[in-house]
Amino acid sequence: MGNIPAYLGLTEGEYKPDAVWQFVPQGGKFGHLNKPTAGAQSEKALPRGKHPLQLHSLGTPNGVKVTCLLEQLNERYGLEYDAWYINIMEGDQFGSGFVEGNPNSKIPLLLHYTSDNAMPIRVFETSAILIYLCEQFDVDNAYLPPTTEPARRAECISWLLWVHGSAPYLGGGFGHFFNYAPVKIKYAIDRFTMEAKRQLDVLDRHLGEHQFLCGDSVTIADFACWPWYGESVYGDKASEFLQYDSYANVAAWSERMKALPSVKRGRVVNKSWGENALKERHSASDFDEVIPKDAK
Repeated sequence: MGNIPAYLGLTEGEYKPDAVWQFVPQGGKFGHLNKPTAGAQSEKALPRGKHPLQLHSLGTPNGVKVTCLLEQLNERYGLEYDAWYINIMEGDQFGSGFVEGNPNSKIPLLLHYTSDNAMPIRVFETSAILIYLCEQFDVDNAYLPPTTEPARRAECISWLLWVHGSAPYLGGGFGHFFNYAPVKIKYAIDRFTMEAKRQLDVLDRHLGEHQFLCGDSVTIADFACWPWYGESVYGDKASEFLQYDSYANVAAWSERMKALPSVKRGRVVNKSWGENALKERHSASDFDEVIPKDAK
């Protein structure tokens, strides 16, 4: 099979797992970071800014979910926050301060300081953060329907958790084996491509009858979904491979999301790459340097 690394288990003949798995450092873009254990790998405190809300994140799809909602809340209520850059390729997520906030060492992490002297409320996992932000600050119930409207609230949370459970197949499954794995494995790519396309078809059928996931207005379900099923799979070779444009309703919804001023701002926060990148965000005025006023 050519020069395939032995750790991939793709040598000639059938791969037979050992009775007990043994850790061997992996190859690929993220292999040097991955270990089968949790916990801090270095002593590193987290910085703290002037606002009660402190976000420690990166402008990947999971990070963009939260910054888009935060920008929407800023637009509607004037809610401010600090957004600090977490360099996952350098292992910032394994620093002691980050692990104390999120024992799972995944971005994003939200810390809410309710007073100067109290320990912050920590919130991790994107869906938990989105719900928490709405319950704390969305006093109009604009982005998460209230408990007095159980049908609308159930629909919103159902789609939110659909994304939470489905996106790993798109990102960690299809995205990993299509873009990042050290070798191309046809079975793995076919397996996750089939599932990614099935998910896109689920969305396409639903969005054929709705402007947004839960009706005529944007909710946290859309903010959770768009970074994965709009932004991340569009405009590169993955888009062509998945035939993204054939899902016309998804593509149209994605354009509606991209047109929102909050998404134009939220999509660039905690990025050090690409156009209009804003590595850290500490005030709404920070966007003046990276986004033209007529594009906000």
